[in-house]
Amino acid sequence: MKEFEDYFSELQADMVAICLEYVENEVEDIYIYCSYEPEMYVFDVFFKINNQFVFKHNLNDAVTSRSKIGKKELIYDTSEQRQEAVLDIGLENLEKIHEKCKEYEKEMPTEIKLHYNVKKNSLKGKYRYDLVYSNDEELLPDDIFNLWLDEVKNGNY
Repeated sequence: MKEFEDYFSELQADMVAICLEYVENEVEDIYIYCSYEPEMYVFDVFFKINNQFVFKHNLNDAVTSRSKIGKKELIYDTSEQRQEAVLDIGLENLEKIHEKCKEYEKEMPTEIKLHYNVKKNSLKGKYRYDLVYSNDEELLPDDIFNLWLDEVKNGNY
């Protein structure tokens, strides 16, 4: 019989899988940001490619002539439709995590930061349970996401 942790792990793994699919398995690291603060879900992702950290819409900025899938040069499809599909699926998974938290009477994290190392097939998560931006008049979820990217770039994560 499945336990809460099984559902929680499966949904996080699905978030990683959809992000891997988006980049055709051709990245070094994936950084997934999830947030839930009363009645607002947020999901976003950035990647490490060729030792560069890039947002999902800037993947091709990190491509070099050495990046190849098969024999063709790697060019990522960063179309708006594909970006929206990744975000939609990520948000659905986050909502499902919230449903499982309610069902199993567990506290819903207000923030989930996932780091997936592709080569090592290793997933690590950091979770917060206090309000991050709801009680701040100036901070928005995008600000927190961008601050995390800066932390990772500077080696502080």
